[in-house]
Amino acid sequence: MAMLTQRYPLAENAECSIEVDRAPRRRQGAHAGAGRLQPHVDGGAGLRLEVQKAVNRLQSFEMTRETIEAARAAGFKSVNLDLIYGLPKQTRQGFARTLDRVLELSPERIALYHYAHLPERFKPQRRIVAAELPPSEEKTHIMLDAITRLSDAGYRYIGMDHFAKDADELARAQVLGRLHRNFQGYSTRPDCDLIGLGVSSISKVGPTYSQNVRELDEYYDRLRAGGLPTARGCCSTATTCCAAP
Repeated sequence: MAMLTQRYPLAENAECSIEVDRAPRRRQGAHAGAGRLQPHVDGGAGLRLEVQKAVNRLQSFEMTRETIEAARAAGFKSVNLDLIYGLPKQTRQGFARTLDRVLELSPERIALYHYAHLPERFKPQRRIVAAELPPSEEKTHIMLDAITRLSDAGYRYIGMDHFAKDADELARAQVLGRLHRNFQGYSTRPDCDLIGLGVSSISKVGPTYSQNVRELDEYYDRLRAGGLPTARGCCSTATTCCAAP
């Protein structure tokens, strides 16, 4: 961030965020200067031990709470929690208890994602037992219960899978008819060019989309060779699409 802001100074009203996943499990402190923290609480991982073990992701509620408290103490203005439903050994009653703990943390935003089981694409998912995944009916009840519960707790249903407190800028933008959405999600700002830096990141410039390579060694090799680490891309037109370079 120091190098980037030295070369490309941020606007005074710039919104900065950091997404934290492994950091809570390693007890790393929050980074001052970012405006929004987005730790993951994967549908109960870190809140219900049997779900943690089933997805091989151990993260206690205390670690998550400590991370959020440290972020707020460091000056973060908003916290977003990602919840995932449809994980193995999840139940309607168990997810309700997860929501109890999440509401204790009182995040400004909540994202409620459906778990997509794609073991052929994601190697860590191959350790998950498919027979332990909840049936479709149970997952539907979990989702509908969560929408009702979060709405009753003062969160506005922004759409798709996002919720925000009424005072949050996303909620205000929705009320005022100024809510926008791009390939990264909901935004309070109009569509613009987006530059992704780092492995597997995605950029959008004009009508084109491009994604960087996924492996770190290949990423550095391409940079050292003086090229861009782009793996693939496409043009969002009706007749033209470009393949990987």
